[in-house]
Amino acid sequence: MKRVPWMTAIIAVAALVVSATPASAADTPTIVVADGVTQPVFGYSDAIREKLFIDSTFDSDHDGLRDIIAFDVIRPRATEQGLKVPVIMDASPYYTTVCRGNESECKQDLDGDGLLDKWPLFYDNYFVPRGYAVILLDMVGTGSSTGCPTTNANEDNLSAKQAINWLNGRATARDAAGRIVEADWDNGKAGMVGKSYDGSLALSTAVTGVKGLTTVVPISPPTEYYDYVRSNGVVTRGNDYVSGLANTVTNPDRRAYCAPVRAEIGAADGDDTGDYTAFWNERSYVKKVPNQTASVLFYHGLNDDNVRPDHFSKYWNALAENNIPRKAWLSQEGHVDPFDVRRTVWVSTLHRWFDFWLHGVANGIMDEPRIDIERSADTWETFADWPVPGSTPTEVYFQPGGDLGLVPAAGPVTESLQDSTTQSQNTMVQNPDAVQANRLAYVSDPLTAPLHLSGTARLQVRAAADKTDTNLGVILVDYGTAERVAHRQSGEGIITLTTSDCWGENSATDDGCYRQTAKRVATSDLEIVTKGIHDAANRQSLRVAAPLTPGTAYNYDFPLLPEDYVFPAGHRIGVIVVGSYPQYSSQADPNNARITYQLRNSKIQLPIVGGTAAAHAAGL
Repeated sequence: MKRVPWMTAIIAVAALVVSATPASAADTPTIVVADGVTQPVFGYSDAIREKLFIDSTFDSDHDGLRDIIAFDVIRPRATEQGLKVPVIMDASPYYTTVCRGNESECKQDLDGDGLLDKWPLFYDNYFVPRGYAVILLDMVGTGSSTGCPTTNANEDNLSAKQAINWLNGRATARDAAGRIVEADWDNGKAGMVGKSYDGSLALSTAVTGVKGLTTVVPISPPTEYYDYVRSNGVVTRGNDYVSGLANTVTNPDRRAYCAPVRAEIGAADGDDTGDYTAFWNERSYVKKVPNQTASVLFYHGLNDDNVRPDHFSKYWNALAENNIPRKAWLSQEGHVDPFDVRRTVWVSTLHRWFDFWLHGVANGIMDEPRIDIERSADTWETFADWPVPGSTPTEVYFQPGGDLGLVPAAGPVTESLQDSTTQSQNTMVQNPDAVQANRLAYVSDPLTAPLHLSGTARLQVRAAADKTDTNLGVILVDYGTAERVAHRQSGEGIITLTTSDCWGENSATDDGCYRQTAKRVATSDLEIVTKGIHDAANRQSLRVAAPLTPGTAYNYDFPLLPEDYVFPAGHRIGVIVVGSYPQYSSQADPNNARITYQLRNSKIQLPIVGGTAAAHAAGL
């Protein structure tokens, strides 16, 4: 195997971590590695706790002063005796409002001394005894930081970068008394981790290319904020969502103060059109991946309707294009932390990941399969990459009368639907063999063998509308009875139990114990596999809308959300075509158009593992 430069460096450092004792001080505390992982040989109760403040490079609230970013540090006491440790950082806007984790833990200073007594999540309890420092950073305008949140604009995105700079001697931090504090205990490597907004802050820091950030672990993060509130020109979240989220994460006593900043956001977000504007450029991380050097351990729920899985796929593809070391987990749940999906394996994986990238432990994690995919509740498979090797775009055509086939329809056949702004998703997908005025349904015969999809499907149709604009929606459905993860029910696929287990050491005010979870499963006769929506006026560009000429046919080609799914033998593949899709978009198209499809030029392109040969073998 050819050894790449980062691997050579890791192996060289590993030898030092495991065996070396500083010659100048034989009694200097050292990291202990056994069974391939760092061991909990340092205290937690006696760990050093600090609250520090650092000047930013921006002024989000326009008061003429640079914003100050606050962060809390916990590190082994042995760092006072010469131990050098790396940092695990979770930068977040949520520590004093929504709070973190399945149990909504907030930062708490119980005795009023200005230092944290209660640290959210398990990272401090677990990793500090193993020779790590943990930093919980308050994003600009939240917690103890000054300024105002800007919902993934540059001020948010750059909040954590200064802390990385401080760790590496490039910025100055002070304590509450104004005394300068240096990170002379830092080993020069840092990792960032976080779910959702926290995950986006990890990525926004990584794409700056800041030196010292070695790895990131984003958990279901927005990577293109346009895609978080839009989809192919359609507004998918309510008006002023971006400014509304800024309000949510702002401390209640500062919300009135930050109202002018939120008004600026609301005036610039383009809710009236749904088009892509300059407002979204600074909220895009995918295009900045070429700047990134940090490795990535990515987690995403394939059925996440909050941060949809296209945030994963677009970023993942950019990582691959730039040859950035990476691994990923894809689960069947919704917007859920892997700690509450596959706890034991996740903690072990995260431990080994950080050990490898931050302590240089040669534990082989980068030699293992790149992808873990949950196929059904608690049943996981591994693959060399994603999309799964062998996945091939395969054209499946719409046939007259509602069939699907591998060859185009013969002749100039057309079929029409009347757009409905009130049609429910349930009505769209039920009774696929029945004719309904507001949808078209195309369904395969029962499959004779399993059919594996891995990647991003695309709807490619030629259609005319009788109005100047319309939405186009599509749903890919598995028709067949099976027990499935109930990700659309309460809990997004998990049930929180009353029992707990513990991960790490405890102090008098903070323990590493968390309530256990179980998968929520249910037997159903169909599964919505993936879906997509598109504004017909944005058929040529997301930046510029072009009204339709009524009665004129146009070509449309747009993606559905990415998936990795196996249709079992005996099940049928369904493609449901609609206009408006109220359960996907917050704004139904007001035109109520009649849409006519030319079947010979209308198809869905499915990413089938094995391509056309696999489709034939499955009887499609």
